Amino acid sequence: MAYKLNDKSYYNNRELSWLRFNYRVLAEAGDTRNPLLERLKFIAITSSNLDEFFMVRVAGLKDQVKMNYAEPDTKTGMTPEEQLSGIGELNRENCRIQYEMYHELMEELEKLNVFLKRPHQLHQSLQDKLEKLFDEEILPALTPLGIDAYRPFPKLMNKKINLFVDLSNELGKQTAIVQLPTVIKRFYELSHEGKTYFVLAEDIIEEYVYKLFNGYQIDRTFPFRITRNADLTIHEEGAADLLIEIERFLKERTKGAAVRLEIDRSRDITINGSFLEEQLSLHPEDVYRFDGPLDLTFLFEMTDKLKYRFPKLLFKPFFPQQPKFLGNRNVYEAALKEDIFFHHPYESFQPIIEFVQQAATDKNVLAIKQTLYRVSSDSPIIESLKLAAENGKQVTVLVELKARFDEENNVHWAKELEDAGCHVIYGMNYLKTHSKITLVVKKVNKKIVKFVHLGTGNYNDSTAKLYTDMGIITTDPRIGDDAVNFFNYLSGYSLKPEYKELHVAPFEIRDMFAERIDLEIESHKKYGNGYIFAKMNSLTDKRIIDKLLQASQEGIKVDLVIRGICCMKPGIKDVSDNIRVISVVGRFLEHSRIYYFYHNGDKKMFLSSADMMTRNMIKRVEILFPINDPRIVEELIEVNELFLRDNVKARVQLPDGTYEYVKNDLPTLSVQDELMKRAVENSEQKKTELLQEHSNILERIKSRFRK
Repeated sequence: MAYKLNDKSYYNNRELSWLRFNYRVLAEAGDTRNPLLERLKFIAITSSNLDEFFMVRVAGLKDQVKMNYAEPDTKTGMTPEEQLSGIGELNRENCRIQYEMYHELMEELEKLNVFLKRPHQLHQSLQDKLEKLFDEEILPALTPLGIDAYRPFPKLMNKKINLFVDLSNELGKQTAIVQLPTVIKRFYELSHEGKTYFVLAEDIIEEYVYKLFNGYQIDRTFPFRITRNADLTIHEEGAADLLIEIERFLKERTKGAAVRLEIDRSRDITINGSFLEEQLSLHPEDVYRFDGPLDLTFLFEMTDKLKYRFPKLLFKPFFPQQPKFLGNRNVYEAALKEDIFFHHPYESFQPIIEFVQQAATDKNVLAIKQTLYRVSSDSPIIESLKLAAENGKQVTVLVELKARFDEENNVHWAKELEDAGCHVIYGMNYLKTHSKITLVVKKVNKKIVKFVHLGTGNYNDSTAKLYTDMGIITTDPRIGDDAVNFFNYLSGYSLKPEYKELHVAPFEIRDMFAERIDLEIESHKKYGNGYIFAKMNSLTDKRIIDKLLQASQEGIKVDLVIRGICCMKPGIKDVSDNIRVISVVGRFLEHSRIYYFYHNGDKKMFLSSADMMTRNMIKRVEILFPINDPRIVEELIEVNELFLRDNVKARVQLPDGTYEYVKNDLPTLSVQDELMKRAVENSEQKKTELLQEHSNILERIKSRFRK
């Protein structure tokens, strides 16, 4: 069959697809079904996401333009310049909507007697307090930077807010910049007559900035913010010590070229920032002017301060439950009998922590080996690994120093683990190790047993409460042997092993996906019941996209649940009309990766740390692992079906690449709400069964005494 491929109208551009995802996050701020403080958080998340997008993706495109690299995108044929133009157009519209929503939500807050005000808008007694605060706390930390022939334009820090100041006296006009120091708060909280007022630091400085410039008149002020290129190269080749190279890289990243200038023009709509634009070597399309405060991530901290006063304006608290497949059993005893499945944050991450904690003190444990990509700031897993080394265990830890924006944190942990006696590996040349695997080698009844945890998400106890991820603990000997070979491959010198059960990137995972799709096509030609389900963060790899298009054109039904970027357009007649793409953006960040091939009832289910992205499958060390236990396969199929039934938070991609909420006649269902509900119900059932078991034991004891 001749397949229809390679027409640029069949694909979405990666960067524009990401912006549509960020808009879906922003749309949660406008969803009145979400509590008010949660809606404000979604605005903050949108801003945080956008900062990273500019520092990495936009910066990379701008570098290509500077180097006259005009190679078009392999899917849509857009050149770097065309992509930058498309980004500017779509992002300006997103930002316009973001600030509209921000102002609407702040008006909602005012109904609760919570206000964001500038100093001159406050009662005189509060103005007096602010002036005293400025004089005593803020003023000593400020450094005004004049700009003239003797004082060149300063090297301003990435993402920090600055105040631009135009001054004059009888000798003429001058220009200065005042940067907000990192040591002062972003905002200050005041109370008066039962009302709460928040005042931004830049507004306080603007109000009293004249105290920095004696003898000058302040003609005009406005806040601005620079975003710099953070996508710099780590020079691994020839680096005697990668730890030192990473530390050098971190210093360099703060000095990257400017890629975006943001201006708060709410004080004066005529402000254009042309002087800053020229000094920073930017173009008009790199300048964003907003009618409101810059860097809306301050809403994270503000909502955190309000949560105790307004608990009903947050999502109803949810506490992760005991895992269904573990119950109240000890994780090591249970894993000897059967595979254990975990689904976070619906189920607790604590058993994974205890898996490492118990290994650290168990005299029968010989070795612990683990990969770490991102961990929490006070990680209990790190502490357990250190304790294990101190207890004489053989501890090997791969700490990925190249984990973007976590490099500094990981350098710190690498040093701590080394000091504790762990054998620390820094990763592999030119590849990021993104896989999530832990191997515990333990003597059980005089035999060596390999306990392996494999997951889709990081060993991070903090994000495990916010991200949806899955994992298993198994004693399957074949997976155990693969785990041993995997760590030996990372820590020593050897050719890539031949794995029995695991599929390991680079290359192998992509090859396996292509092979499985081909097998599904062959099966469908015979039996006519082909089906593929895949859930991931992003789909960008053209080879896999084209394979999925082939499957669709053969008549195979393909359901894709993709939270973020999707470079394929579904629903195009005779091309992708058997493909459905759904995105779920909700309370939790969808992070698990599930891949399922029906194969005429010989169901093949896999979980992975990898998306169907070229960078994941070619430039990273990732693991895709099979689910061999039929109980867990059926559990996952049920979860997959819930995603396809969601008609509350799910959005479906249309053939033009845009999204709309799923509309169907099914009963109202939010997959995340349903999974929370089921986790609680299952936990309650387990408690009831446990109480009944204890009651039965007690009754048997009593009956013996009666006899």
